[in-house]
Amino acid sequence: MKYVLLAHLAATLFMVGVIWFVQVVHYPLFARIGSKEFALYSEAHSRLTTYVVGPPMLVEASSALLLVFRRPEGVPLAAALIGLALVALIWLSTALLQAPRHTTLGSGFDRRAWGRLVLSNWVRTVAWSVRGGLVLWMAARAIG
Repeated sequence: MKYVLLAHLAATLFMVGVIWFVQVVHYPLFARIGSKEFALYSEAHSRLTTYVVGPPMLVEASSALLLVFRRPEGVPLAAALIGLALVALIWLSTALLQAPRHTTLGSGFDRRAWGRLVLSNWVRTVAWSVRGGLVLWMAARAIG
C-alpha cells in the first residue's frame, strides 16, 4: 500500500502545481487573447488540458478511494476520508462551476464567464493545496 500512497502523493502534488499555474498564469491570460481567435484557442485549451490533467486526476481519485479501505500503517482513516472528500469537492467544482464556464467560453470570449471561471477556480486551488499538505502528512506518517 505504500506504493499506492506514493502514486497518490505524486498525482496530488502534480495537480497542486498545475492548478496554481492555471490560477495565477493561465486563466488570467485568457483576457489577453484576441476575440477573433478566442473560440479556437478555448477549444484547443480544453482538449489539450484534458491530456495533461486527466491521467493524474484519475490516479488521484482511484488511489484516494483505495486508501480509504487499505492504508499504510500510520495513516488514519480520518485523513483518508478527508482526502477523498476533497477529491469529490474538486470533481464537483470542475463539473458544476468550471466546465460550464469553459463551455460558454468555447463560443468566444465572454468577460463575465471568464471572471466567474477565475473566481470559481479558487475552490479547486484551495482544495488541491489542502490535499497536497494532507497527502504529504500522510506520507510522512507512513514512513515515520
